[in-house]
Amino acid sequence: MYTIEMAYARMRELQDLANRSRAHQSATAARKGKKPRAAKKG
Repeated sequence: MYTIEMAYARMRELQDLANRSRAHQSATAARKGKKPRAAKKG
């Protein structure tokens, strides 16, 4: 059985991963002079 709690936990996991890679991309983008993508507020 797949519960909403499991889905929520997975979503948070992916969000953490995305935040980490976004932070990395922003640092790279800043060096290249590109504007980093705005983070979505939940």
